[in-house]
Amino acid sequence: MLSARTARRIATAAAYGGGGLSVLGASVYGLLRLQASVARRTITGRPLGGPPDPDGIYGTGEGPPISFVVIGDSAAAGYGVESPEETPGALLAAGLAEIAHRPVALTTVAQVGAQTTDLADQIDKALVAAPDVALMIVGGNDITHQVRLTDSVRLLDEAVRRLRDAGCEVVAGTCPDLGTIRPIRPPLRWLARRASRQLAAAQTVAVIEAGGRTVSLGSILGPEFEAAPGELFSEDQFHPSSAGYAHAAAAALPSLVGALGLWAADEDRPEHVRGDSVLPVSIAAVAAADHAGTEVAAATVAGHSRGPRGRWAQVRNRRRRPLPDAAEAHQM
Repeated sequence: MLSARTARRIATAAAYGGGGLSVLGASVYGLLRLQASVARRTITGRPLGGPPDPDGIYGTGEGPPISFVVIGDSAAAGYGVESPEETPGALLAAGLAEIAHRPVALTTVAQVGAQTTDLADQIDKALVAAPDVALMIVGGNDITHQVRLTDSVRLLDEAVRRLRDAGCEVVAGTCPDLGTIRPIRPPLRWLARRASRQLAAAQTVAVIEAGGRTVSLGSILGPEFEAAPGELFSEDQFHPSSAGYAHAAAAALPSLVGALGLWAADEDRPEHVRGDSVLPVSIAAVAAADHAGTEVAAATVAGHSRGPRGRWAQVRNRRRRPLPDAAEAHQM
């Protein structure tokens, strides 16, 4: 079972140049990667086309556009959908514009197949857009390509710090639950789930320490997807369908709005009845890995950012909001 100590140990080892902490042995990684590759070929008989380009201006209103960048892998880019307006970036840009009453300029630098090793180049491109807020989703390919967890977490930490140093707010969608991918059979499915959640928890610790916030996608792409795979997975059974991306975007939107400080005071108040609480970040990270759409952000207790067990973190189970029609909001 994933523990707070494990999440903290991975993140700490990454920060101090620790060794190759890993969840799976080399042979298991190899088999997992092979199963993923074979399943992609045998299920569809052909590769899906690349993700459509959703970049542009969304929404209208007063003031300059909010610069929003999307960074990461295929789950960030929207691989598997047909129209630009079905991608996570477009859905979120339209949602931000509606809530902010300002236009949103979307820039997507996410790439299919990206790993955390690719984040530095993506951020070089993203910074050209002078971003106000970024959504970052990465980690799934690190699991299937035997990237050391400490390397994965260290590179994510560096990426978040670069964006924060540039004045950009950061929301990281943590590693999706690879255990939901049906072509990956037990026991590899269980091992993939364990690896995904361990990485997701360590990512949360690193992102909070670097000044960002996280939202759990593991469980968004977990029980809900497992219950309706025909609806929420695309034809390759690896990537979300348009409905699946809408589920993930609905979970991420409140966190992006919160990062930009767009909520009214009464909307941004923690709701204890929904399980919102302040915890040490390592404990918060483990809790978030197991619950759909949980947001984790830095917090203070009695004016202190750290307690006896490390940095304090606010855990929120934010209310999801309906997403507007991205096609109507997209200015051609």
